[in-house]
Amino acid sequence: MTRIDAPVEALPGAGVFIVGCGDIGRRVARLEQAAGHRVLALARSETAASVLWAQGIEAIPGDLDHPASLHRLPPRAAVLYYFAPPPAEGSGDPRLASLLTALTPAALPGRIVYISTSAVYGDCQGAWIREDQPVAPKTDRARRRVAAEQTLRDWSQAYGVPWVVLRVPGIYGPGRWPLAWIRQGRPVPREAECPYSNRIHADDLAAACFAAARRGRPGQVYHASDGHPTTLTDYLYRVADAFDLPRPPAVALTEFWRTASPTLRSYLEDSKRLDNRRLLQDLGLVLRYPDLASGLAAARTAAPG
Repeated sequence: MTRIDAPVEALPGAGVFIVGCGDIGRRVARLEQAAGHRVLALARSETAASVLWAQGIEAIPGDLDHPASLHRLPPRAAVLYYFAPPPAEGSGDPRLASLLTALTPAALPGRIVYISTSAVYGDCQGAWIREDQPVAPKTDRARRRVAAEQTLRDWSQAYGVPWVVLRVPGIYGPGRWPLAWIRQGRPVPREAECPYSNRIHADDLAAACFAAARRGRPGQVYHASDGHPTTLTDYLYRVADAFDLPRPPAVALTEFWRTASPTLRSYLEDSKRLDNRRLLQDLGLVLRYPDLASGLAAARTAAPG
């Protein structure tokens, strides 16, 4: 099991504050609540606030796309978990910048844990890479994440707030299975031609965030990956097998590109294998799902999606 109960240094401040409290944020919230901590989260609408309150998370009204609304941020949270994505367009992340600007001296957190993406490295042609690999983003989506990391780094240096970045690949688990793809019979590239991709189970990602808030070295980057890369084709085949569905048809990679969306194409063209030893060693994690086989073994007991 993931070591979320290991002794950790006490968290100072008034609970934790989650910005971007979607699926992963709510999983992190459950871990923090189990540890006895007060959890607050930013909510951009009454509907979002209702979902948060139902889990015992205190909803703080505010919309990252409207900076004037960010005037009720909680004071001195022990940890600020920032999970909100950048906008879909542009070269930077004005949402993150707005949040950081709104953090008055009385509201500075004890630490920031930021989720980024492994796409910042670009295409590494299937090589194993560690966190000191230079970033070389190929897409605007990845460039926005590089810009966001730099914004956080500069702000942290100016205000003395420690930060930790988790670079995350594909996330899988309950509610995230690609069953629609498989049921629709959408093709996949022939496995011999399919580039490498990486993934992590949603529960292990939440545990990594929880551990990073306590044991992550300030200013450090971690690969939040299970350390067992495979291919998209292999992943879809094994999910299909686990759910007793026909495997999708395989086609030549050149044919697959003709129907692939720009987002999917950018994902597949960034071939790399993520080394996760720093994550395991620094944070003391024992992943609950250290590979796809262990994640799929639990699939039948979880709601498909």
